[in-house]
Amino acid sequence: MNSADDTDDHDTDEGASAAVIYVYGIVPADVQPEKDATGVHDAPIEIVKHGDIAALVSEIDPDQRLGAPADLQAHAHILDGTAHVAPVLPLRFGAVVSDRDAVIRELLAEHHDEFASALNELEGFALYMIKGRYVEESIVREIVDESPEASALLETIRDQPEELTRDARIPLGELIGHSLEGTRETDTRTTLEALSPLTDTVTVREPTHDEDAVQIAVLFEVDRQEELEQTVGDLAARWDNRVTMRVLGPTAPYDFVVRPKRED
Repeated sequence: MNSADDTDDHDTDEGASAAVIYVYGIVPADVQPEKDATGVHDAPIEIVKHGDIAALVSEIDPDQRLGAPADLQAHAHILDGTAHVAPVLPLRFGAVVSDRDAVIRELLAEHHDEFASALNELEGFALYMIKGRYVEESIVREIVDESPEASALLETIRDQPEELTRDARIPLGELIGHSLEGTRETDTRTTLEALSPLTDTVTVREPTHDEDAVQIAVLFEVDRQEELEQTVGDLAARWDNRVTMRVLGPTAPYDFVVRPKRED
C-alpha cells in the first residue's frame, strides 16, 4: 500500500509531459557545442551522432509554447554561431521529434548520404547578406531631378500648408514609390555585377522596407570574407551619401540548403 506522499509523487510523474527533442540543424559528426551553449527555452545544446553526421539538439518541454521572439533568436544564434566554425544545414524553426532515437531514425539515418554530401560542399562556406539602404533625402532628390512630373508636383506643394496640398502629395508619393522600384532593380543589378567576379552563388531577397536598395544573400568562403567586404566597400564609395552598404555574416546558409521532404 502506498503512502500519501508516494501517491502524490506518482500522480505528479504521470501528469508531467515527457521532454521532446528540438532539432536546430545538421553538422559533421566531429562538431562539439560549447559547454555553456543554450538554445530554445535556455536548454543546453547537445549532439546526436550517426555515421559521419550529427544533429544539434536540445530537450524542451512540449507544453511550453514555441514562437516567441526569444525562441527565434535562440534558434538563429545556435545556427549562426556554428556557421563561424563548421558547415551547418539549418532546419526550419520549430522542428521537433519525440526522442533521440527518432532523431537518428527519422532524420540522420534516412538522409545520411544526402546530408553528408551537402555538408562536404558547404565546407568553408557560409551565408553573407549584402544590404543597401537608401539615404532618403538623396534618393528622393535623384528621382525628382530625373522626373519632370515629380519636379512639377514638388514645386506645387513647396512652402504650402499640408492640408492644402493633399491632391499633389498623394500622386507625388505614388510616383516616387514606382520610380524607386525601378531604381532598386537597377542598383541590385549593379551590385550583382560587382559581385560576379567573386561568386555567382547568390539569391536576391525582396525588400522589407521602402528604403531598402539591395538585399542579396551570398554563399561565400569564410576565409575570403575580406575580399567580399572590399568589393562592397568599393561599391559603397561609388554610392557615397546615396546608399549605405553593409555586409552581415557569416551566418548559416538558409538560402542555399534544399531540405529533404519527410515521408508521411
